Amino acid sequence: MIISKMTNFATGYVKLRIEGFYIERFINICISKKILLHDIVREKSTLLYAKVSINDYKRLREVAKKTKSKMKIVGKVGLPFAMHRYRKRKIFAIFFILIIITIVTLSNYVWNIDIEGNVNINKEELLEMLNKCGLYIGISKEKLDTKSVIDKIRLERDDIAWIGISVKGTNVMIKIKESEKAPEVIDKDEYCNIISDKTGSITKINVQNGTAAVNIGDIVKPGDVLVEGYIEGTYTGRRYVHSIADVEAKVWYTKKIKKPLKTQIPVETGNEEKKYSLNIKNFRINFYKTLSKFQKYDKIDTTKKIELFSNFYLPIEIIKTTNKEYVMQDITYTPEELTELTENELREELKKEIQDESKIINSQVNTYSYDGYIEVEVIYEVLEKIGTKDKIIF
Repeated sequence: MIISKMTNFATGYVKLRIEGFYIERFINICISKKILLHDIVREKSTLLYAKVSINDYKRLREVAKKTKSKMKIVGKVGLPFAMHRYRKRKIFAIFFILIIITIVTLSNYVWNIDIEGNVNINKEELLEMLNKCGLYIGISKEKLDTKSVIDKIRLERDDIAWIGISVKGTNVMIKIKESEKAPEVIDKDEYCNIISDKTGSITKINVQNGTAAVNIGDIVKPGDVLVEGYIEGTYTGRRYVHSIADVEAKVWYTKKIKKPLKTQIPVETGNEEKKYSLNIKNFRINFYKTLSKFQKYDKIDTTKKIELFSNFYLPIEIIKTTNKEYVMQDITYTPEELTELTENELREELKKEIQDESKIINSQVNTYSYDGYIEVEVIYEVLEKIGTKDKIIF
């Protein structure tokens, strides 16, 4: 589509207003004479608008005369008209032609890669993997074999369940679906114990196959055996089995941190400086002095690729660098203030580790005061199913 538009622009075309009582006959004659009318818009039975190339326009006059239609040029678009308009400005015309040639040439390469669907897989890791598989910024679209890239990725990565690659303009769209990592499966015919995978206090144990090695109220640690993979029979003796059981425990999640009452915190002054640079195929051009006028500042880079049309990117990035000044400010907390701040911080960190917050049955906060310091410990008690199967090796 983009190449077609570029070609039409290079050869030039006119926009026409055609009016007459024999519009259908006008169109039929154009078809028979292979005169291409495109982007046709018919406002009423006697009026239509269309675009036609310069060469076909000359032939179109005879058709208009034969069908007694009035034809009027309402617009001229393309390189020939631009050249005529600026025929006295040769340098401008040459420069303009070079730009068009450059754009047409660049349209044959990939200059942007968009990735969707990655949650656990880092984007930079994906780009590096795509590079090894034959898809990278700057590759010719003729040399790009999307099927080969997909096949290589499927062979190398078992954490990607599905991948799709589509090329639009100079942009490559990649959509992936991550696969869930399956736990190690022990065949049901293999003998195994059930061992603890967490520290906790047993609240329930329901054994379907095997022999319980713990009782309700027992404290277990990771690696402790919860269910033995055997059954003792009066007449059969010890018979090894594949353990099956439902074990539940109170699991403890703990975090502790020590902080000073007197400290320094960064406070933004509101002063900013914005600097710009260009990145052309990893060659960076800075339009500013490297050193900042601030002594202490946070640096934030935002990158924007130049997009001429939809899905048509150029290998040029505009980098905006924002430096935000800050100063270190002395602050003294009361024990109560620092305890509350630290407790909230620890609670947020712990909740990220707990899969289901509704299973929290109890929480405890321990605070210890020292000379100029406080130490806060937060403990969550969570009701969880525990245990993992461990193969018995003889």
